[in-house]
Formats: sequence, C-alpha cells, structure tokens
Amino acid sequence: MLLHSQSEMEEIITTEEVNEYLDADNSFEIISPDEIKEALAYEDLPSAVGKIKDYLEQQDRVELNIAVTGESGSGKSTFINAFRGMGDEDEDSAATGVVETTMKPTAYPYKKYPNVKLWDLPGIGTPNFKAEEYLKQVEFQRYDFFIIFASDRFRECHAHLAAEIVKMEKKFYFVRSKIDANIYAEQRKKTFNKQNTLDAIRKNCIEGLESVGVNSPLVFLITCFDLTIYEFKNLEETIEKELPQHKRHVLMLALPNISLEINERKKKELEKNIWKLALLSAGVASVPVPLLNAALSISVDVAILMKELRRYYNVFSLDPASLQKLADRSGKSVDDLKYVLKSPLHAEINKDLVIKLLTGSSVAATEAAAEYFLGLIPGLGSLAAGSLSFATVYFTLKHCLDGLVTDARNVLIAALETSV
Repeated sequence: MLLHSQSEMEEIITTEEVNEYLDADNSFEIISPDEIKEALAYEDLPSAVGKIKDYLEQQDRVELNIAVTGESGSGKSTFINAFRGMGDEDEDSAATGVVETTMKPTAYPYKKYPNVKLWDLPGIGTPNFKAEEYLKQVEFQRYDFFIIFASDRFRECHAHLAAEIVKMEKKFYFVRSKIDANIYAEQRKKTFNKQNTLDAIRKNCIEGLESVGVNSPLVFLITCFDLTIYEFKNLEETIEKELPQHKRHVLMLALPNISLEINERKKKELEKNIWKLALLSAGVASVPVPLLNAALSISVDVAILMKELRRYYNVFSLDPASLQKLADRSGKSVDDLKYVLKSPLHAEINKDLVIKLLTGSSVAATEAAAEYFLGLIPGLGSLAAGSLSFATVYFTLKHCLDGLVTDARNVLIAALETSV
C-alpha cells in the first residue's frame, strides 16, 4: 500500500466520495457473519467485501426498544436514567417522583446510540387496570421486550401484566427494585439474615408469576441507585444473552461503563468487527487500477479508521463530556482522570493522527496479520496489496482498541478509588 500526503489524496479522491463509498444506502436485511464466511469460502473477494459493507451499515441502523413498566413510584424512571448512565437531575433524564409522572409512553434514547431506546410506560396498578387494554394502549408490538418493576410487594396487577405479555409472545423480565431499602428495614429485626430476606423476596415474586401460568420466570433484585450491587449484572447479562446477535451488539456498546467487566465485554464485541473492516480495506486495495487504487486505498483506510476509532472513543466514554460527568460523580477532578490516559487517541481523532498511526504499524505485526489474511481466503496469495492493506488496518485497529480499553480501565479505577 503506497502512502501519499494528505493534499495528494484529496486531489485524487474527495472526502465526500469516500463517505459515499462507506455510507451508501442499502435495503435493510440482517446479514449474518456466517454468510460473510461462506462468501469467502465459495465466492470471490468483491462478493465478500460487499456483504461486509452491508453488514457494517446494517449494524448502525439496528433499533432496540426496551419497555419499562410497573406501578408509579416503583423506580422505573430512576432505572431508565441509571441504565443510560445518567443521574435523575441530568439534562434529558426521565422525570422521577413519588407520584406518576408518565402519562404516555415516552422514549429515552442513549445520547450516543439514538437507535437504542428505553421507554417509560404509564404506571399500572390502578383499580380499573386491565392488562390486555394497557398493552394495546402502549403499542406493545413496538418493544423488543418488557421489564416489569415492583418496589414493595408482588401484586395482582404484576401477575396479570406478565401473563398477558407471555400470551402475546413477548419476553419480559421481572425486577424487584429498592432492595437496599428492604434490607435496611429488615436489619432492625433480631432474626435478620440478609440472604434469607433476599430469598424470601425472590420466592414471593416467582410464586406469584407461576400462579398465573408463567413458566420459569426470571426475577432480579436490584437497587437503581447503585447498579454495581445486587443483581443488575445478572439482569444485563441475561438480556444480552437472549437478544439476537445484532441487537446484542448495539446494547453492549450502549451500556454505561460502570464496571471493568462491562468494559472487557465491550472490547470483545468490538474485536469481532476488526477483521471485517480490514477485509473491506483489502477489497479496495486489490482493485487492479494501480495509480488510482493506491490513493483510493489510503483514503478509504483513513476513513475506516477514523470512523471506527471515534466509535471506540465514545463506547468507552473517553470524550470530555463523559469524563466531566464521571468526575462530578466520583469527586475527582477531570485533570485527575485525564492524567491516567496514555493512549495517543485520548485527544482529538483526526486525519493527521490516523495517517501517523498507519505509517507507524509494526512490521512484524503487520506481516503476521497479512499471513492471516492470506490464510483466510484460499487462492488469494497473489493479492499482495490487499494482504498488506488488510494487515495494516487490522493491526492498527487492534492496537488502538487495546490502548483505549486500558485507558478506560484506568479511568474507572481512578474514579472508584475516590468514591469507595
């Protein structure tokens, strides 16, 4: 792959042309990774690259709609805010209060992932509550799944709503919130045992759901004021596991960075796309038009890297607004958090920096990635330009992702050290 100055590249291919190449509109049909692998095994490189391009574009258009319902005052709005990494008083947060504040279904999207929405539904539990009518009123078909909240005790309205959701062939998860308050209240008893209290609460919810014919109901005990304790982790992992792969991907990237474990799982999710992006680069580099191809190849590589590195930057909340929010909550200054950032990407991601990263790729690592490319596609050993382009993008993304994950880990540790 030949390297040109930025001015030379822009003379041959404009930024608009690169973006058009990367962002061309396609009909929305989910392409599975297996289809891409089949194209590599049985078709040609352009066919595989076309499928990869469609696959990556489709990922950016995936929608996920989560319905959060329950009685008024059960903590559903606070949960929506916490699940988006926000406080109750932050701008664009869901309104909270001791009385019902939601009169109609209200969508609360993730700021960085607007296609992922948490819907705050009107409260249930009124004397005339009818589950079937309620679900029709809130347009139940719009949601991927429901989370039903109860904060005090299991009630008849919870049972009827759960049964109706199952009847309509939707999935739900039952959440018993405000567990911290329950534990605090029970501690005054001489016979208090924390685990026995938790087991009793869970048993009550399970028996109530089973009484209306719900088989093997999933019940999670949480406090919305601190998602790192009790069973939020189990809830999040269960939801993630039961979603289709393409929706699991977008949920994983949207989740707030509240634990080291979530950061690591985000890394693994992002790693799945690295070889696909590198192969997209290789497809351009392998076009047999030497002079145009060299300029097109480096331009596309820069565009691919800038788009993906900015995604990494946002996924791990290393942008100034996210660092400021974390500093406010942890009690540390933004400068303290920035001090632990070591990756060259902790500042602005621009063309000059990306070109520098491309030219600085390790020869040994690039050669190893090139061998992987040649083994990935039988019969393509003659495509030296393609293999080199694949290797450069593959190694650069892998190296940069590792660096940003380390930064995110160090920032979270620094924040937790203060708040403990």
